[in-house]
Amino acid sequence: MATNYTNESQQRLVDLILLLAGNEFHGLAPGEIAKAMKANPATTTRDLFNLKEKGVAEQIEETGRWRLGPKLVQIALSFSTALTRASQRLDGIEQRYNREPN
Repeated sequence: MATNYTNESQQRLVDLILLLAGNEFHGLAPGEIAKAMKANPATTTRDLFNLKEKGVAEQIEETGRWRLGPKLVQIALSFSTALTRASQRLDGIEQRYNREPN
């Protein structure tokens, strides 16, 4: 039996993160976000503050606009580091197996 585990508010938070992506320098105004999300301003405010609580979004003090917070960048950098290490290990294994036998 197929079960639908989707949750509207969780899906909305993911959509909000994706919306903020690419707007890290100037951010988006709360009204722009609400319009793009097709959500009322109160819902948008609640969603933004929930993301802010976890470091996923932040409000730019000078403008009041919103952008992705440092947490997602830290996750991306951590992934990049892990990927580089894995690639180096694979290169080492490949070199070991490509050597001429003694």
